This record gives sequence, structure tokens and C-alpha cells, in this order.
Amino acid sequence: MATRRARSKKTVQTKGTVHQLKITLLEVDPPIWRRVLVPSDATLGDVNFILQAAMGWTNSHLHQFTIQGVEYSDPRFEIDDTEDEFAVTLAAAAPAERSRFTLLYDFGDAWEHEVVVEKILPREPSQRLPCCLAGERARPPEDCGGPWGYQDFLEAIGDPKHEEHDAMLDWVGGAFDPEVFDLAALNKRLPNDIELMASWR
Repeated sequence: MATRRARSKKTVQTKGTVHQLKITLLEVDPPIWRRVLVPSDATLGDVNFILQAAMGWTNSHLHQFTIQGVEYSDPRFEIDDTEDEFAVTLAAAAPAERSRFTLLYDFGDAWEHEVVVEKILPREPSQRLPCCLAGERARPPEDCGGPWGYQDFLEAIGDPKHEEHDAMLDWVGGAFDPEVFDLAALNKRLPNDIELMASWR
């Protein structure tokens, strides 16, 4: 009983706490994922900026959260039957460890991310948030056609004899390594990327 009460308290105390989230891009194998620390009192709108920046997306398409059957998005998108993502905090929408929800980015390519609340932690006084703790693999190029288009893209750049090999490499600037993930570089640019996305509001 004592453990149960302690866990219950942990899910409702939001000031000074941090959500540890694992974001996994679905329908892509091998997995592309990030583990991030996010202030529990961040709005879902801010969480969108953080997750997109951590994954490497540019926030240049529509997006939508689905959490316990409720859909949230930016009210400027005017998507029917969605709640304002800037009116609810992460702690309110996902108050407990092991909570799961999805973030859909780019309704055309349909990049769906599963987000899992791995831990809810006390915030360290000197902690810089948000930050990325770990991850694997580069995110796909924007506008490549979703998970299936990404597989076609990888096949093309991986085969010098493929008819679209040169065109695809030119399209991504000459080179693309799907295995590359630079944690230090990501954390260095993370604050600027988030600030840039937020400035578009």
C-alpha cells in the first residue's frame, strides 16, 4: 500500500518535476528513437517543439497529439474536434509513468511517433531543460513520402546502379547516413531549434 500511495503522489505533483520521454518513430525498422527530459509543466504545444527538435524535424507541417482518445493541436490549424495544445500541460495530459500517446507529424507523409512516459523525476536545481539523453539513427528526410517512401529512398541511395540513386543523393545535398546520431550536436542546437519553432507562433 505504501508503494501505491507514493506512486499516486508522484503522478499529481508537477511543480519541479521532469518527464522522461522516449519517442519512437513508428513503421520504421530499425527503430529511430530519442530519449528526452521535458519539464512536466510544459504545455503540449511546447512539447511538440521539443519532440520535433529532438527528432530533427522542422515543424513545417501540421501535427496532432492523440492522448487517451483526445486529440490536441495548434488552434491555428483549425482541425475539427481537436483541443488547444497550448491550454494543457504534459503533466495534466500524461500524469503517470508508463503513459503512452502519439504525435502525428505531416498529415501527408504521416510520420507517427509513439511517446512513452518512462519516468517522472524531481528536477535538479542546475538541470538544463529540455535535453536529450540518448537516441539512435538519423530521422528521415522531410517530404520523402512517409515510412514507405523512406524505404524506397534508402534503397535508391544504397545502390549506385539504382535509377534514382544520383537524383536522391542530390535531393538530400549529396550524402545521407541513416545510422548517424550525434547526441552532443543535438543538445547544442536544441535550444535554438525550439526557440525558432516557438517564434513562428
